[in-house]
Order: sequence, then C-alpha cells, then structure tokens
Amino acid sequence: MKTHKQFNISTIPFNVDLLSGLLWQLDIEGINEYDNYLVIFAKGESNISKSEIENYLTTIKNENLIETFTVDESSIEEINWNAEWEKNTNVIEVSDRIAIKPTFREYTPKENQLIIAIDPKMSFGTGEHETTKLVLQLLENHIGNAKRVLDVGSGTGVLGIAASLLGANKVVGIDNDEWCIENGSENIELNNVGDKVEVRLTEIGNVNDEPFDLILANINKHILLDIAKSIVNLTIADGKIILSGLLYTDKEDILSAYSKFNIMLVDEKQMGEWIALVFEKK
Repeated sequence: MKTHKQFNISTIPFNVDLLSGLLWQLDIEGINEYDNYLVIFAKGESNISKSEIENYLTTIKNENLIETFTVDESSIEEINWNAEWEKNTNVIEVSDRIAIKPTFREYTPKENQLIIAIDPKMSFGTGEHETTKLVLQLLENHIGNAKRVLDVGSGTGVLGIAASLLGANKVVGIDNDEWCIENGSENIELNNVGDKVEVRLTEIGNVNDEPFDLILANINKHILLDIAKSIVNLTIADGKIILSGLLYTDKEDILSAYSKFNIMLVDEKQMGEWIALVFEKK
C-alpha cells in the first residue's frame, strides 16, 4: 500500500490563512485545518521535507508574522483525501443572521438566516477562523446602504458573497492566487450571485474602478500597512473600511499608519487574540 508524508504544524500566533497560503506553494496534496494546528499531506515520493517546511516558517518568523513554530513528521498509509476533507468541514453559524455550509452538509436555517454555500478546496476563508467571523459580524452592522464593495484578498469569496446577500449591488474581489480566483468563481456560482460579484486575479494597485462604499481586507498586518494608502484612496468620502487578520497587539501599528489619512476608527471587535477594526473616511 502506498504511503504518504504527514506534517503536523503549529505556530504562535496561529494564523490559518497565512499558513495555508504559504504551505500550498509546496509540493503537497492536502491540508487539514484544526483549532490550533495544521496537518499537511504529501506523496511518499515527494521531495518535500521537514527542513524545507521549517525554512518557510523561519522566513515568516523573521518577518515577525509568527513568534515560534513546531513541525512533526510521520508516515501514513494512503488516505481518501476527499473523505478526510469532508469529515473536517462543518456548518459554521457565524451569527443569527449568517451561516456558512459546505454543499455536502445538511442544515436547517433559522428564520431570515442567510446561508452561504462554500466549498473551500485550496482557497482560504471557510468561516471557521476568527478573522473571517469578525469581518462577517461587522459587515452585518456596517454595510448599511453600501452598494459598491471591494474585497481585498478574496480567497473563497465568502466575504464578497456575504456582502451581496446583505444588499450590495456590485462586489469586486481581488486576489493574487489563481486557485483563489478559480474557487471564488465556483462559490459565486453556487450562491447564484454571479450578476453582482466578480473576482479578479490582480493586486490592489491595479484596481482602477470608481471608489467603493465599503472595502474589506482580511489579510495580515504587514500587507495592510503596505496597502493602506491604496485602500483609503479607493474608498468614497463617508465610506467604511473593515480590516482583519490582525492580532490585538497589532492595533496600535494599524491605527498609527491609517491615522495619517483622513479616516477615523468607528468600531472594533475582538475574538480571542484576534481583532477587526472599522474605519470611516471623512
């Protein structure tokens, strides 16, 4: 029977989106996400090694994106990857208003609850991670009359889909990962919002649309700092910006950078060690 390599990876802090995005660049077959660690699988004949993974993690540690990490390697017999993935993917009740479900799970919605169908495959943003939940909960409160929404780092498309279901007429999602564009497009069709939501393979610097009423960005502190000016420039006067992917210790750095522009903090929400911030442009 064929064997596969298994690597259990934990970091402090544990940022599932950051780690998944990094590790999918390696020669692997699958990733399982758990509360505080990841498991990645590779073919037995793959060249991937523990030391290669440690080199990748050392890079982001040197960038101060994580503080510590551990990698444990083992060998396992052949796995039905689809069965393993489905076994660990469940319905997520983000709030009384929003639930996220994979297509293979049954779920009876509450009254007036919006159901978002998401099959994540190789993209990121299943709704399980605190950062995604935070944005969705704040989106409910702050979408207001926003008709044009930009989702920066769109992943599975879950945030853009939610924005359209909450009332936005036009949503543009951007990502620099081809897998995310493919998966995001599939999820947009699953939710029948193709007339309102589109995803593009591009960077924010290449977005030349008219300014947006609301911008969502669930990434990480360093990228949010780098693209602060672009985000603010693409926001209309009195428009709002929701930032996530942040540890509570990142708050002051974000406030310092974004306060240089004509915006003010109007709301924030914390879940565990993670926070999301809402700004309004004046």
